[in-house]
Order: sequence, then structure tokens, then C-alpha cells
Amino acid sequence: MASAVVKWQLKKTSARLRTLRDELRVIDEQRMYVVDDADDLELRAVVSDSPMARSEAHAAGGHAAAYARARGHIVDEIVRLEARQDVLLDRLSAR
Repeated sequence: MASAVVKWQLKKTSARLRTLRDELRVIDEQRMYVVDDADDLELRAVVSDSPMARSEAHAAGGHAAAYARARGHIVDEIVRLEARQDVLLDRLSAR
């Protein structure tokens, strides 16, 4: 009975890891474009030296930082779930 619960937990953990890895791929792809856009707007703000351009660059930089934070959270969750998966596999193999 206990091994059935461990197997169920492993399936659930594995499915969540797949989902998180997919999310990480999407965020990495989107983040690449957001960072490029933020860099471009920052350069334009320096060249134009206008308050509007600085405001746009600041907003774009904020979006890039938000993507970085989201990516960090996902990576942390993947690390946590991989450790959980290792524990479950150890329990399963100990039987």
C-alpha cells in the first residue's frame, strides 16, 4: 500500500516537473525578447535624453526584472521538486 502512495506521489511530482520545465522554456524565450527590448529602449533614452524615453526604458527594465524573478521562482521550485523526487525514489527502492 505504501509503495502505491509513493508511486502516485512520484507521478504527481514528475508531471509538475514537466510543467515547470515547459514554463521555464517559455519564460526564457520571452525573457530574451523583453531584455533585448529593454536594452534598446535604454539606449534610445540615453540618446534622446527625453523624460518620455527614460520612462519607457524604466518600464521595460521593470518588465525584464519581473521575468528574471519569475524565472528564479520556477528554478527554485524545480530544484525543490527534484529533491522531493529523489527522496521518493529512495523510498521506493528501499522496499
